[in-house]
Amino acid sequence: MSKTANRAYAATLWISKFAYLNLLWIGFSLVGLVALGFFPATVAMFAVVRKWLMGDTDIPVFGTFWSTYKAEFIKSNGLGLIIVVVGVLIILDLFFVRNLGGSFVRAIQIPIYLFIFAAVMTLLYIFPVFVHYELKIIHMIKNSFLLMLINPLENVVMVISLVMVFFVIKYIPGLGFFFGGSLSAAIIMAACYRAFQKMERKKESLG
Repeated sequence: MSKTANRAYAATLWISKFAYLNLLWIGFSLVGLVALGFFPATVAMFAVVRKWLMGDTDIPVFGTFWSTYKAEFIKSNGLGLIIVVVGVLIILDLFFVRNLGGSFVRAIQIPIYLFIFAAVMTLLYIFPVFVHYELKIIHMIKNSFLLMLINPLENVVMVISLVMVFFVIKYIPGLGFFFGGSLSAAIIMAACYRAFQKMERKKESLG
């Protein structure tokens, strides 16, 4: 088989893997009636992507996904509850800023927007930290926040890449069904894995 044919086969294989993983993510989110299924399914998706990035490209996708989904069901929903509460607070803050006037509201606009930005960027690190480290939820959130602060380049890469994915899906909606979640997870996990490796190298040099 020629190099071109090998590359085409490899590309087709990875396309099918990402589509399959995305369908698992959607399917298992629905199995948990979304409210209870979304966060375990998202953790399971990131666990599969992490394995791929670490070189374990031949893992059984369904087996890895399902075992993680079951094992992390309760813990991931605990994290999910915190994320939902923070999300509600952000929505209330935005409503407060947009619908109430006065000098006081104008004075606190910048702190509120900074909080929202920090919360969203921390969220990008939450699931990679979840699947990469064995941590309690409170330490998971703290480490995600600290990693976000010390890795501005990775933050920029994630945001730009996710915006590009968003616009592609916006103009070709069908791609979102097959690749929206899995491709976004791969972008986030790749940037975060780079951040993890940088942190590990710093620890080794200091030790």
